[in-house]
Amino acid sequence: MGSTQFGNFGNFCGDSTLPVCNLFRESPVQGGKGFAGGCALVGIPLSNNRYLANLGSILLCGLAILVSIFLLWRSNRKQAAVGRREIQLFFIGYIIIEICEIFTVGGFPLKNNVRLGFTAVHLGAIVATLWVLLLNGMVGYQLLDDGTPLSLGLILASAIGLFIGTGYIALDTAFSWTHHFDLSLSYPNRNIGLYILYQLAPLVFLFLFFALETMLVLRVLGERKPMLYLLAAALLFAIGQIFQYVISVHICRATSGKINGALFETLFTLLSVIMIFVFWSSITEDDWPMPVSGGAYT
Repeated sequence: MGSTQFGNFGNFCGDSTLPVCNLFRESPVQGGKGFAGGCALVGIPLSNNRYLANLGSILLCGLAILVSIFLLWRSNRKQAAVGRREIQLFFIGYIIIEICEIFTVGGFPLKNNVRLGFTAVHLGAIVATLWVLLLNGMVGYQLLDDGTPLSLGLILASAIGLFIGTGYIALDTAFSWTHHFDLSLSYPNRNIGLYILYQLAPLVFLFLFFALETMLVLRVLGERKPMLYLLAAALLFAIGQIFQYVISVHICRATSGKINGALFETLFTLLSVIMIFVFWSSITEDDWPMPVSGGAYT
């Protein structure tokens, strides 16, 4: 991962393809020539001097959407499962992320202002979806009855608040509505608000989710096998981030900008989401057979 001071995105954007980088002047989306010291993702040439930046990511995003719809259907059949509606909110959020990623990271040909709008939605959806995942980690403790209007309403209201807050900062940065974030448009692209919400908060949410679920499985349920699925989800996600932040720039240079680590990050994140579903399925009561087994919520 490129070295960076707190709040700076410049080095991150030089080493990897992040949706937030679309907001800054160095980005080709803003008419820039790319970030200093990095490798610009060129992709596949099209007609009229246009490029399809990341075909691999686009295809994998499409696959991720189809898989997520399948997981929604499978989870909907688990009538007796604790947290069924709550985990479905997570899958819906993930679908929104993958739709946006087609246009933000995949680089599907689009007008720049529209792409900036997708970028704001993408960033907001990432924060909100991981917040929903964290709250899913609390569902098993039955602080509130799962699936009730109160439970779903609290999750949705708080997630929408994070989505709107993050999206607004991204849009204000991109379009300079208030000029408050104008200094972040140029290198080193220092934007404290987006750095906390987009870079740090999701990591905190993920850590707390895995910590809560680990305590639930080991202390409350007294099970061991579900931990294999949970650890697999964490490992797959970590591998994806390594491709995104560490290996990406090397892949980009080796292929002369045709691909980078973004498509591998998309793949391993999808595999991680699948393992989260398998983990959740293994610790919830069921009324149809699954190839995994384990304790149920009590």
